[in-house]
Amino acid sequence: MDDPAQLASLEGQQYLVLRPTIAVASLYREVQDAALARLGGDIPHPRTEHVTLRAFSEPDRRTEVGALVRDWAARQHPIEVTAEAVDVFPAPWQILIVRIARSAALVSAYADLSAALESTDFRRLDERGVEDWTFHLSVVYGRTLDPAAWQEFADASRTELSLQPAETIAEAELVWYEDGEEHAEVIPLGP
Repeated sequence: MDDPAQLASLEGQQYLVLRPTIAVASLYREVQDAALARLGGDIPHPRTEHVTLRAFSEPDRRTEVGALVRDWAARQHPIEVTAEAVDVFPAPWQILIVRIARSAALVSAYADLSAALESTDFRRLDERGVEDWTFHLSVVYGRTLDPAAWQEFADASRTELSLQPAETIAEAELVWYEDGEEHAEVIPLGP
C-alpha cells in the first residue's frame, strides 16, 4: 500500500500473504487494469497482488508473530494457487476479487496455520475457519461506490474462468505497517 490514508488505517497490523508472480499475477493485473479503467484509477485498490492467509493486530508482539509464521513456513511445502473466477464480496464490503480454488495444499496450509495459532492469544482480524474462508486476491475496494453502481459493476464483472491460470508459490511474506510505512519479510516455504 502507498496511499497515506490506507497506510494510516493499517497502522499496527500484520498480514501473512502469498504473492503470485507469474500466471495468476498476470490475470490479476488484467482484471485490475480493466476495473480501474472502468471505475477510475482513484478507487482504493492494492498495489500488489496477494492472497491473505491471516491478518493480525499485534504491534507490540510483531517479533512473536514473525517467529510463529517462520516455524509454520518451515513445515510447509510450496503451495499451488489456481485462479478460478472473477467474483465479488457483496455489500457491505463491495470488493472485486479473483477467487482462488481451494486446492488441497492451500487448504492444508491454512488449517496448519490455524492449528499453530490455537495455543496463542494473538489478536487476529477477520478470523474464519478454513471451511468459511474464501481464498482470494482483492482487486478493488468499492465500499465508497453507490450501492446501485456497485451492483451494476459487480454483475458485469463476475465470471468463471474457462482457462484457470495456476502457479506454485514457494515463499510467504509477512507484511506489517509501522510509522506510516509498509514493511515486509519474505519467508521461504519448506523444510
